[in-house]
Amino acid sequence: MPSIPLQRTFAVSSLVYAATLWGLVWYPYRLLDQAGVGGIASSLFSYATPLLLLGWLHGRALHAARGHWLWLSALGLAAGWTNLAYVLAVLEGEVVRVLLLFYLSPLWTVLFARFLLHEKLNRAGWAVMALAAGGALAMLWQSGDWPLPRNYAEWLGLSAGVMFAASNVISRHLDGVTEGAKAVSIWAGVAVLTVIGLTLKPAELDFMAGAETATWLLLLGVGLAIGSMTYAVQYGLARVPANQAIVIFLFELVVAAVAAYFLSDERMGVQEWVGAAMIITASLFSGHMEDDRKGELRV
Repeated sequence: MPSIPLQRTFAVSSLVYAATLWGLVWYPYRLLDQAGVGGIASSLFSYATPLLLLGWLHGRALHAARGHWLWLSALGLAAGWTNLAYVLAVLEGEVVRVLLLFYLSPLWTVLFARFLLHEKLNRAGWAVMALAAGGALAMLWQSGDWPLPRNYAEWLGLSAGVMFAASNVISRHLDGVTEGAKAVSIWAGVAVLTVIGLTLKPAELDFMAGAETATWLLLLGVGLAIGSMTYAVQYGLARVPANQAIVIFLFELVVAAVAAYFLSDERMGVQEWVGAAMIITASLFSGHMEDDRKGELRV
């Protein structure tokens, strides 16, 4: 059985892994959009893939967690909206402003975690949170603009950030429910919301008539990546306080900026590098955000 420090290392590493994938996933979604697969349709197939391939493995865990069905449903819907709204926002809006609004999520996490989990930040925790938020602003702030939604895509980005914080806190609240059961709830939540979305925009399924093999393989690959990412997030959230986790997730901004440098025409300036350094520093010190508590990690 791993020691508690080793469990903590595994948990934090799993969250960094998930943040890294999220910082890269915009690119295959953009490729799918260019291939004619809209955001709702690509979300459906990429989340239905792990649901169908892996969901059956957690049948017993879901049955054992039946007493938590209300919270699992809330987790699925919150995470479902997070993922669907995020994909639509980055495809339809200005990525910089969407990310800025999405990464107001640490503020919502502090509120949700305070009331639902009774997690309190210490002085170092507030400093780390301020450093992380400052890094996000340094990377994404545009002179003369305020981080307020001004169109449909930006409202999606803001709402995705709120639901991202809510889903992380709800997952942490579901102590005793296995990571597999939570993962299935998330995949199912996205699937339900995307099916509803496709009833409103059925034309997004037209790509199926002439989709090439490469498109289907890309959808499969994204689905498998989503599956591994969901497992990693749920493993980490079960063992790391929600306020610490949200700071670690900010590492996604750094990955996304570096990926944009190599995969598109976007380039990082001094402002972006300063923000990235602030976020990395905050992530390194995120383990000191709360006073030590017994039972923080499950053995």
